[in-house]
Parts: sequence; structure tokens; C-alpha cells
Amino acid sequence: MRSRSIAGNLYLVVIASVSLPALASYAQAQQTTDLPEVVVEGKKKQVRSTTTRLESGGTSTPSGVASDVPATGNVDASLSAAGGGITGASTTVITRDQIERAPQSSLADIIGREAGVQTQSLYGGVNGVGTSVDLRGFGATAPSNTLILINGRRLNDWDLQGFDLSTIAKDAVDRVEITRGNSAAVLYGDGAVGGVINIVTRSGADLPNQVRVQGGVGSFAAREGNASASGSLGNFSYFVNGNAFASDGYRDNNEVRQGSVVGDFRWTFNRGSVYLNLAADDQKLGFPGVRRVNPLVDIDQLRDDRRGADTPFDYGQKQGARATTGLTYMLASDLELIIDGGIRTKAQQAGFFAPFLESYVDTDLTTLSLTPRVSITKPFFGLPSRVLAGIDLYDTDYESHRSQFKGLAPIHIYNGGQESLAAYWQQTVSVLPTTDLSAGGRIQRNKTTARDKYDPLAPGAFGDEGLPLDQSETNNAWHLGVEHKLVPGVTLLGRMAHSFRVATIDERIGASPFGVPNDFDLRTQKSRDWEVGMRFQYGPFRLQSTYYDMRLTDELQFNPVTFTNINLDPTRRRGVETIASWQMMRNVRLYGNLTYTDAMFRDGPNAGNDVPLVSHWTGNVGVSWNIINKALTFDTIVRYVGERRMDNDQANFQPLIPATTTVDLQFGGQINQFNWSAGVANLFDVDYFDYSVASANPANVGVYNAYPLPGRTFMVKAGTTW
Repeated sequence: MRSRSIAGNLYLVVIASVSLPALASYAQAQQTTDLPEVVVEGKKKQVRSTTTRLESGGTSTPSGVASDVPATGNVDASLSAAGGGITGASTTVITRDQIERAPQSSLADIIGREAGVQTQSLYGGVNGVGTSVDLRGFGATAPSNTLILINGRRLNDWDLQGFDLSTIAKDAVDRVEITRGNSAAVLYGDGAVGGVINIVTRSGADLPNQVRVQGGVGSFAAREGNASASGSLGNFSYFVNGNAFASDGYRDNNEVRQGSVVGDFRWTFNRGSVYLNLAADDQKLGFPGVRRVNPLVDIDQLRDDRRGADTPFDYGQKQGARATTGLTYMLASDLELIIDGGIRTKAQQAGFFAPFLESYVDTDLTTLSLTPRVSITKPFFGLPSRVLAGIDLYDTDYESHRSQFKGLAPIHIYNGGQESLAAYWQQTVSVLPTTDLSAGGRIQRNKTTARDKYDPLAPGAFGDEGLPLDQSETNNAWHLGVEHKLVPGVTLLGRMAHSFRVATIDERIGASPFGVPNDFDLRTQKSRDWEVGMRFQYGPFRLQSTYYDMRLTDELQFNPVTFTNINLDPTRRRGVETIASWQMMRNVRLYGNLTYTDAMFRDGPNAGNDVPLVSHWTGNVGVSWNIINKALTFDTIVRYVGERRMDNDQANFQPLIPATTTVDLQFGGQINQFNWSAGVANLFDVDYFDYSVASANPANVGVYNAYPLPGRTFMVKAGTTW
């Protein structure tokens, strides 16, 4: 305990020592070599306020250095006051070029290489299906504590499934914005505890009139087809993408079949724009289940039958659709009005066939939203300022039928609804040419209802009917941030914030033991964090390092002993995230990051123990090299994930999930209208897993269930554009 406090204090001393005496010697050199901020080409043409509340009018990618290779997303972007970003927060932008050249095949794996991000996979890691992304160390509850957005709209559902990033084709994505920490809760509401990942899809406004088709084949009979079309005619522009993926999967009963389509249609006029964004996806997936390890009876399926299936007949299906339409209008030169709204549906069916635990689940979720807001760039007492203020209205309906088998009468029919109404205000002011201050607040009213219709005569019925819930509560979030340019090339940053997370319907359904009437009632999780750090640039070298400390109360988590969802004793997250890149030559860029994460219980019977599924150390090192201009390129990344506690092991007595180091690489190129790529993941064929569940019984040391991930895999793609 004491050593961890010393580590945090030592970090602050190091930051101070670097930023005062040592940086004085850099100041004079930077007077002539400091690079200008770079505005992304065509940014104003796309009317980005319709897509994200984090948009910057300043540096939105860490390019800044003339080169022939894409700037890495591993260097944080500065989202300045002029652009309305979150001052003091650690933010990374993964650009379109980086996504295309990434050796990783899925969006989840691309995001997983960034600082402060860890991932967990239950379904064999095929195309990233079902892979959850964890910002700042939440382990099993990561999907509910990392807020996923598409074009600035919430995608975290009112259930525990989380949003499946594999349903978004890489070719449909313009960029990914990652904002770490809970400051984004002011702009986006509950669930933004560890951070926010905003996926911005492509628009035809800045693209030529063209059609692109691409096909690929890979390991485990993987097949992928992708087609997109973009163009503009006068004020009208469009982008449409369709993707289909199929694979037999790494394990038995691991087959994947999925397709997706997304379309963006815009009409731009003198004072604004009107847009319509449509998307749909369909997925079928086999659930192979666990591989058992029990040294007490000499069972080790990881060793003897790694690719086998414990549940050879379990499956899941999912169908999703969303539509968003909006209007942006410049009421005055310093006042923009944005009105947008949307509807999103998700239907899921799953069958489970374990003896005596057979079940079939059929769930429908529909969310309506309306999010009007204004962006004001009027000076504040003569100082440059931007205000973003608005109202968020979300209305969610949930219905889930739970029966023993498909076609039988449901044992339980769960109905629920959640209405959320929030108002927020965030303002950033440049109090000095070198200093930005930001403050914001949000107040949110949630009304939750839940009902359980129980049929004791249905086949397989057991238990009791849950008690009805009608609950209303008001929560708040706030943010304070500062950034100060100490000398050219050196910026100090800091922030403080408060956020919250309301329990999901699935957590409420599972909130009572078997045979006890469910009252659906759980307390709201709260968190408060602070962060300090420094950005540094000297010529072609860039570095950012931040230290954060987050304290949580009433954290929500599943208890495997009582089979309930509970509010935990107080917990804590803290750590250091360091990100760097070096433009070694015009056609060669090196980049990397190193993260230390300390997730621990700070009270209760497990005080001082590590939170499961969170590695203390993670790191990545990568190279991007244009060997022959764009005709032959090479990208590789080495990823290290340190050992971590297994799920269920709050007592910290079970073996650890082993540390792993994997290498991914890809050759690619473009010659005239033709493009190609050949990639290998896990080059050295490492056997590993990133998720496992340990026995909570102290007598069962070494007993656990694991979900193994593939060894070496390849993917070859080719396509053309005309």
C-alpha cells in the first residue's frame, strides 16, 4: 500500500523536475524548431459537429511532421479550446491511414494496441467478435465502464452484452477518438467511467467519386468481401459500405457468419447541413465454451484439447439496425445549432444446452434518442472561448423471454424501460495565449421500471417472480481541466472529474439469489478521479505521459459465489500512461507506449487485493515503413500484456493468467488503382488466453476455465478502385 503511494508521489516529482530545470535548456532550441499545429485537410467541409462533441479546430492528429507514412495513433492529440475538446484529458486519434495499414484484422484489436487499453475475448478471437475493450482497468465490467459511441451517439445498451465492435467494418471508419478518464461524462452521461471511444464513420464530403471492392482469405477458412462507393453531386454527398465475413473459427463450434452495411448521406448548404446515417448488421456465432483445467483430477484441456468445445451446440444470433438524422445550422458566425435524433434496435437470440441448465433467450432492445445542442464561440470577457451545451433525451424499451428451449412457453418475461433526461454545459476559455481552462457540468434524471412475469407451469420453471421496480434518481457529473504551454514544445495538463454509472437491466435481473424474489434494486456507481501529465515535442520526437488516480464507490460487479450482482466495497484505479513516437526518417516512423495500471480494492475483506482481469503492465512497440513509396509498405507491432488475476479471484489466491508477447505484421501496397495486403497475426505462434474464470473455493487451487485464443493466423487481401 505504502509503496503504491510513493510511486504516485515520485511520478509528480519526476514531472516537476523535467518540466522546470531540464526544459529550460530546450526552450531556446524550440524557438526555431517547434512545429506548427496541423489542421486535418477538409475538416471544415465535413461539418464534424454532427459526429462528435470532442472535435478540435486545432491539432486532431499527431502528424505535425512531414512524412510519407501515417502518423501513429499512439501519440495523443491536443483537443484545444478553439475546438471544444476536453482540456486536460489524454486523447488519442487513430486515423484512417492507420486503420488501413494496421496488421490487426479487427477494430477491437486496433484499439487494443493503444495506451491504457486492455481486451478480453470469449469466442476464439475470430475477427474480434465479442471482444470487449477495457479502458483503465475494469476487468469483467469493462463493457459497462467504457462508453462506446458512433458519430457521437451512445451505443452502450441497457443490457450487459456491450457493443460488438466487429459489426463495424474497418473500411467504414474514418477515425477513432479515444478519451481516457471520466471527464467525458459531462458530454455523454453515465458509463463513461474509464473513458470514451468514439468511432466516426466515413462521409463522402471529402472523398472522390469512386467505387472500391476488396476480397480476402485467411486462416480457418476465413473469407471476407468488402465494397464501398462514395461521391458527390453539387451539394449532395454520399458514402455506402457493405461488408461480409465468414470463418469456421479457431475452435470447434466457433463458426462466424456476419454482414454489415452503413450509409451516410449529406446535403450541405451555405449555413449548415442535413444528414442521414443508416446502418444494419446481422451475426451468427457458435459458442464453444471453456477449456477446463483441474490439477486435482489431472484435467488440462488447454494442453490436451485446446481447440475443442465444451458446449458444442450453444449458439447466438444478433440483428441490429440504427438510423440517425440531423441538422446543423449557423444561426450566427459564433453560434451553431445542432439538432439530431435517432432510433436503434437490437434483437438477440441464444440457445444453451448444458445438462439441467438448458435455456433459450430471446431479447429485443429499442432506444430512441434526441440530442439538440449549441456550439458558441463568442469571446468570454474578451477571451477566446467555446461553449458546448445541450439536452440529451434517451428512451429505452427492453423485453426478454427466457424459456427452457426455443418454442416452449417462457418461464420469465422481463420487461423494462429507462428514460433519461440530461442537461449539460461545458466551456473552455483561453485565459492566456499559453493557457486553457475548462469547466463543465451535467445533471441527469433517470427513471427506471422493471417487471417480471413468471409462469410456474412453464417447462423447466423454478424460482419466484421478481418484485416490480419503479425508481427515479438524479445524478451529476462535472469536469475541471487546465492545459498550460510552459515553453514551446512543452505542455502541462491536469484535470479533475466526477462521473456515475447506473445499473443495467441484466444486472438488476441477476441481483438476487435463486429462490429469493428479485427486487431489481442496485445503488448507482460513483467515481471521482484526477490526472496530471505533460506533452513534449522536440523536432520529430513526441512524448506524452500522464498519471491518474480514480476512486470508486458502489462499483457494480457479479458475485460468483452467491450468483448475484452486487455493489462492491470501495475500489481504486491509478496508473501511468506514456506514449511516444519518432519520425526516424521521412519514410520510417517508430512508435510505442507503456502503461502501468493499479486496480485494487481499498476497503472490505479484499482490501489491498488486485481487481481481477487487469494487468499491471502493458506495452506496444511498432514500426511503419514505406519501403517503395506506396507500392510496398511494411507495418509491425509487438504487444506485451502482463500477467493478471483470473475472473472470480477477488481473494487473489489462484494462479495468474500468464503474461504474453505477440508480434503482428503486414506487407501491403497500392499500384495505380490496385491495392493488396498480406498480414500475419501472432507470428511466433504463442499459445495464450486473455480471459479465464477461477474457482472461488479455497480448496480448489489451480482449478479454472479458460477461453484460448488462436495461434499464428494469416489474412491476404486484394482489391481495386475505380
